[in-house]
Amino acid sequence: MRALPRHVPSSIELHGVRWLRSSYSTGANNCVETACPDAPPWAGLLAVRDSKDPAGPALLFSPGSWAAFAAAVERM
Repeated sequence: MRALPRHVPSSIELHGVRWLRSSYSTGANNCVETACPDAPPWAGLLAVRDSKDPAGPALLFSPGSWAAFAAAVERM
């Protein structure tokens, strides 16, 4: 079984994705953006990037990993 990718060096590689910001973002570009790529090998993963560097790297999370991360943040 092939391992899932953990990041892409440039989020530009994720063609055709729609990046979203939280509605709580102030517009000061100090937040993260998320996208759900649908093209292999990224299909089914959640991509996360820094809004200050839209052409920079993106981290990739499985749905379970992202849910565990979000739950841990909520408990803080």
